[in-house]
Amino acid sequence: MPQAQGFSVFLVLFLTFSPGGAYYLYVMERCQFSSSDGHDAVLLDQFYYNKILEGQYNSTVGKVTAYTEKGEVYAIILNNDPGFIKREIWKTNLCKRNVPLGQKLLTAVEPYVWLRSVKAEYSQHQQKLVCSAYDFYPKQIRVTWLRDGKDVTSGVTSTDELPNGNWLYQIHSYLEFTPKPGEKIACMVEHASLKEPQLHDWEPESDSKWSKIAVGSAGLLLGLLFSAAGFIYYKTTSNVLPRTGGGAYNRGCMSRRNPLGCRNVEKPHTHLSTTGNSS
Repeated sequence: MPQAQGFSVFLVLFLTFSPGGAYYLYVMERCQFSSSDGHDAVLLDQFYYNKILEGQYNSTVGKVTAYTEKGEVYAIILNNDPGFIKREIWKTNLCKRNVPLGQKLLTAVEPYVWLRSVKAEYSQHQQKLVCSAYDFYPKQIRVTWLRDGKDVTSGVTSTDELPNGNWLYQIHSYLEFTPKPGEKIACMVEHASLKEPQLHDWEPESDSKWSKIAVGSAGLLLGLLFSAAGFIYYKTTSNVLPRTGGGAYNRGCMSRRNPLGCRNVEKPHTHLSTTGNSS
């Protein structure tokens, strides 16, 4: 048996307030159908007075049916108004033509799920996970947590289904827990767009990964330190001019004309001899 579906063509057609803010009269219109082509679409116009249903127009009946004494007065007036009946027939045809559009709006949209870890602030637990479902339709959805295949209820909080403003919704579920070695954590999502519950496993980052990152960082730091030390040593030694053997700077060794560099060259000694006549 096909399930009845419907969408509101006009949510509120007419609305009046009293000075005190109480309702006087409002009309709600509905287009209900169960087929994909809209051949069985039914238009319902409901008339409320002070939140009480006074009467209803049903396109299958073709007239207004009263439910209260005041509704009898409205029903007599509207059923004898050719203009009203003509407008109701036009709205019924509009309802049937718009069924394909309504079907598109009612098509289930599969959620996009993102499971991640966040910082657990002001919590007695060491780990906090967030399972977010985005851009799904219809609104009804179920997000639960599994720990080694068993339902988790403690440490779980969730938001309501939050509208995106484009007919789609999002929801966020949080799990705070203390990790145990070898355990498996999963987020399970159940929605009308899914043929079966969808499981998203949490994969914690291994310690070896962090060890590799730490070793790489330490190696990079040591490399920078050695590079800095080598640069300082080079600048210090390049600013000192070599000395000659006599203790004075040999500026000639710094000249381009002396490609052999600086050498300690001893100056030749001058031997003075004194010749005397012997008597």
